[in-house]
Amino acid sequence: MKIGFIGTGNMGSAILKGYLSAKPGLEKNIYAYDKEIEKVHSISKDLGIQVCNDIKSLIKSCDIIILAIKPDTLPSVVKELYHEIDESKIIVSIAAGISVEFIENLSKSKIVRAMPNTPALLGHGMTALCRNDLVTDEEFKEVEDIFASIGLVEEVDQKLMDCVTGVSGSSPAYVYLFIEALADAAVAEGMPRSQAYIFAAQAVKGAAEMVLQTGVHPGELKDAVCSPGGTTIEAVHSLERNGFRNAVIEAVRTAAKKSRDMTR
Repeated sequence: MKIGFIGTGNMGSAILKGYLSAKPGLEKNIYAYDKEIEKVHSISKDLGIQVCNDIKSLIKSCDIIILAIKPDTLPSVVKELYHEIDESKIIVSIAAGISVEFIENLSKSKIVRAMPNTPALLGHGMTALCRNDLVTDEEFKEVEDIFASIGLVEEVDQKLMDCVTGVSGSSPAYVYLFIEALADAAVAEGMPRSQAYIFAAQAVKGAAEMVLQTGVHPGELKDAVCSPGGTTIEAVHSLERNGFRNAVIEAVRTAAKKSRDMTR
């Protein structure tokens, strides 16, 4: 299976590097094109992948074509693909706000829509995938394997992609705000800021791993920390009194609504 990347920006290069880290020795099966030719040559020098000087040659060489490009440039690129691509090839788009149906209207191809988030840059991403009816289970598994190299992957219904934006696509920003607030509070209590960020970030990371690795309901994990009459239950009471849970729910739903308004 040969994979082509159109676009080698932050997310495209993260996927590319993650895949080769998970599957060393497949460099000769990876092709890339970028309008900034110096960028793709630099990546090729580092990783040993194949450079394509135009989209046409990349399509000819590859079975899976990953569109790691901005939403405003996607329509023109897909139209260029339309004249070159055949029914055996798979288009994978990571462009935010671009639906499977929108791409189908431009190119009657096998299409997978992917929505990774920025922790993918460190191999800890969360990616949602959906597909059109032309993509077989075997082909979809090939695409899943690519994104599994940069974190966790879940297939979702196309109608849930706006929800995904709110709950994982945008949520790293909410978490950064939470970490910053935790650190600010620690600084107010006298802790040096550099140390406060370490305590706050590690606590968030560890709590997330507890949810993922134990499979225990978050509410049950929370209860286990809240001793009767203790410090944690007082803190939880304060968060509830100040609308913490409602604020998070509203943030997710606001992001999802904005995504629906923007989706093409």
